[in-house]
Amino acid sequence: MIKKTHQNKKTSGKLVGHKDQRIGVFVDTQNMYHSARSLFGSRVNFKEVLDAAVAGRVLIRAITYVISTEGGEEKTFFEAMEKFGFEIKEKDLQIFPGGMKKADWDVGLAVDTIKLADKLDVIVIVSGDGDYEPLVEYLKVNKGCRVEVMAFGDSTSARLIDIADSFTDLGEDKKKFLIK
Repeated sequence: MIKKTHQNKKTSGKLVGHKDQRIGVFVDTQNMYHSARSLFGSRVNFKEVLDAAVAGRVLIRAITYVISTEGGEEKTFFEAMEKFGFEIKEKDLQIFPGGMKKADWDVGLAVDTIKLADKLDVIVIVSGDGDYEPLVEYLKVNKGCRVEVMAFGDSTSARLIDIADSFTDLGEDKKKFLIK
C-alpha cells in the first residue's frame, strides 16, 4: 500500500504489485554507499534492500554497479553481494592526469535498464541521483514499466521521487537498511 505524504509517494517497505510481476533491481552502489556514510555514518544492508525491492515478486535480474580500486580492498564486499543474489558489474576507478577521480555507472545502469525493460514489468532503481529522472520517464512512457525508486530520502532528488511510481525511503527504517 502506498502511503502518501504531502507531496511525495512513499512506501513503508511494502511495494504495490502482485506476485507474478517480473522485476529487475539496479543498484547505484557508489550513490548508496556515499549517502549512507554521509547521512548516517553507516553502511547499507544490501541484502535487506534486495529483499524489500523484490517483495515476493519474480526476480529476473539484480545488478549492482561497483567500482574497483587498485588496492582491491572491496573484493570481500563484491563476494558478499554475489551471495545476496546480485550480479556484479565492475569497472576500474578512473584517475585523470590532474588527480581528479571519477567513479560512476550512471550510463551503464541506464543502458541495462533499457535493454532489459522488455523482459520486466517493474524496474527498481536503488539510487537517489536526479540524473536518473529522464530514464524513469522513458521507462514509464516508452517501455510501459512500473518504476520504483529506493534510496535515502534526505539525499534523493525531489523530482525523482515525484516521477517514480513509488518511493521507499530507506532512512525511515535505519535498523533494517543500515549496518553500523
